[in-house]
Amino acid sequence: MAQISKDMVRPIDKFAPSLWGDQFLKFTCDNEIAEKYSKEIDLLKDEVKINLTNPESKVVDTMNLIDKLERLGISYHFEDEVEQKLEQYFGQSTNYEDEAYDLNTVSLHFRLFRQHGLHLTSEIFNKFRDSAGKFDESLKTDVKGLLSLYEAAHLRKHNEDILEDALVFTTDCLKSMTPNLKPPLKKQVEHALMQPLHFGYQRFESYHYISVYEDDEYSRDESLLQFAKLDYNAVQMLHKQELCELSRWWRELNLMSKLPYARDRLVECYFWTVGTYHFPRYSRGRVMLAKIIKMLSLIDDTFDSYGTIEELETFTMAIRRWDFKEVDLLPEYMKPLYTDVLNLFGEFKEELATEERSYVVDYTINALKEQVRSYNVEAKWFIEGYSPPFSEYLSNALTTCACHFLSNGSLMGMDLATRREFEWLNMMPRMLIACQEISRLVDDIATYEIEKRRGQNSTGIDCYIKENDVAMEEAIHKIEEMVVDAWKDINENFKKPFPCSKAVLLIILNLARTVYVTYKNYEDGYTEPEKVLKPLIVAMFVEPFKIQTF
Repeated sequence: MAQISKDMVRPIDKFAPSLWGDQFLKFTCDNEIAEKYSKEIDLLKDEVKINLTNPESKVVDTMNLIDKLERLGISYHFEDEVEQKLEQYFGQSTNYEDEAYDLNTVSLHFRLFRQHGLHLTSEIFNKFRDSAGKFDESLKTDVKGLLSLYEAAHLRKHNEDILEDALVFTTDCLKSMTPNLKPPLKKQVEHALMQPLHFGYQRFESYHYISVYEDDEYSRDESLLQFAKLDYNAVQMLHKQELCELSRWWRELNLMSKLPYARDRLVECYFWTVGTYHFPRYSRGRVMLAKIIKMLSLIDDTFDSYGTIEELETFTMAIRRWDFKEVDLLPEYMKPLYTDVLNLFGEFKEELATEERSYVVDYTINALKEQVRSYNVEAKWFIEGYSPPFSEYLSNALTTCACHFLSNGSLMGMDLATRREFEWLNMMPRMLIACQEISRLVDDIATYEIEKRRGQNSTGIDCYIKENDVAMEEAIHKIEEMVVDAWKDINENFKKPFPCSKAVLLIILNLARTVYVTYKNYEDGYTEPEKVLKPLIVAMFVEPFKIQTF
């Protein structure tokens, strides 16, 4: 607690400083290397496209190639070709009862189809069960097949008991056999048990898979490996440029000197944007999104860690009115934050006006107004010591998790996003609500101990305990079950025909994934990034792959 006056104390959290300092301010792009990367990538792209589109290729071979391209992070170069192939194969009457389709192959096809919104029935796995309905004991020695089924099972929908059984069966088998496996398969299995592919931060999953693929001396394709490394490094250079630009912007604002109670987490904010969409074509969107996430983080800390009820109410009204005149009503420490928020969105409008898209900024502003209103409700509960029923808590908390705001913000810098996409988001589709539930509940579990130390008694877990008269362990278990159900909702709703652009649905899915990774294992990776996010950020933005010819 920091004493402000005789009558007032403020609940100040002492957050650790940024891990990164000015590290990303110093980046200078090596244009010569970038040009070499680009030329070699173009040559390798041509080779892959020939193989991918070859009408003489077997279905199994092409599906394996698509899987490798996706796992290595280079399938975005062939989006149309991949979609066409999958649509073609999905429309064929493939006989999965054929002996040629082993557990690994069937599971891989199932996962690939569902990842692209093509919902192959889970009944194709019945062939691997015995007369009692249990998975055949002979499968327990098929490591690759078990791993493939394990990854596929995470795309299950509601009431798919066979996939529920598959997840339990494969998890138990893989855990028991892991100590006796040899690299690189052991490395792959250990990683999958810790981080299932479907829930993973996709850019890091590619980083990890490249290293696994490189160690596979027997089946790796040297051209694909070279392609993946070159592309990873090329995209990383772009990400470093964006981080450099953001670092300059952040230093020039100098808001941390004015808001010392807040978390200095610019790089972690950018990490979230790369988790949302990392492809080169979304560069402008990432920069815009990182800026608004950083501003939202400052607002969040103001409500969580510093403001009084009266100050927060005034700030909430000022945001609702969205007028520079309101700044005169704010306390001194809030004025720079309020002014910079309005300036930032004004700059976005000015930039997008040249493309006749300035209207998209209004959707994000409206989402921010709702976000701040919900922060204010939450802050009042905390300050006044009110513990709401769990349903009341969750109704407000699904907004404070920021998925609706961030979804709108993600679309601002995407050329393809039209009024139709924003209107669809504002209808609060089930897939977005599921993303909110995952984000809110995973965050609640991870931050529970931190919030208890701050004196918070209106956390989601506390509200559930009070309403249901259960122990903390049972409350956490029930909330974890809600997270599992929400993932099933996402899987259920990521299905063709899509209600809007597939890119928008992927943003929602990737937001859920990024939150899941940031707060997994009961860790608050955003507030305390040292253990959770630091190694991922180093892999993403610091260390390129070594390429012998460069």
